[in-house]
Amino acid sequence: APPVRLSKVTLTKAAPSVSLTKQGGTSGSMRVNLNWQVRKQFSGWGAKRGRAVALHNDLDLDLCALFELADGSKGVVQALGNAFGSLHLPPYIHLDGDDRTGAVESGENLTINLDHRTDFRRILVFVTIYEGARSFADLHATVTLQPQFGAAIDFSLDECTVPSTVCALALISNQGGDLVVQREARYLVPERGVSPQRTVDRAYGWGMNWTPGRK
Repeated sequence: APPVRLSKVTLTKAAPSVSLTKQGGTSGSMRVNLNWQVRKQFSGWGAKRGRAVALHNDLDLDLCALFELADGSKGVVQALGNAFGSLHLPPYIHLDGDDRTGAVESGENLTINLDHRTDFRRILVFVTIYEGARSFADLHATVTLQPQFGAAIDFSLDECTVPSTVCALALISNQGGDLVVQREARYLVPERGVSPQRTVDRAYGWGMNWTPGRK
């Protein structure tokens, strides 16, 4: 039989989800990458160009993930509190080192161990703005999920029109042993005094106990 030809899938509002099995992503690791850039709405050079560059340097986006495992345990993987997770121990999710340089080439990365896919109940990948920008308004962001042995899944975020500091990116849920990736691309606006993490928890009914964390 000819080999299965796998090609990249781009998720959209109309077709927001795909099975990882269909993409060949059933083992090895899967890298989740958030690549962002400031929209180039600046014409001319000089001060305006300086402002565009400054926006890059000021921005501190943090890729995070809420998880719920098959045994019922829940938690968060994030740079805050150095909760970077682990690839070979629960939660089988690991956050790459926190990049503060605003180097947009590689963006932020999170790795999920698909060899433990049956240990996952659900994973919600989200991004917070820690400091340097009040919202995602001027950002253009692309999310790519790349299984080690399969074809990529990607999608873009729509333009942000609300004062959001946290965006739910993708929900990965275990459906009968198969992991299904769903594009969320949902900008959330935290209520006054409510952390971005708690805001995501509330929106998705995760039900965690939060204590204030520092970075």
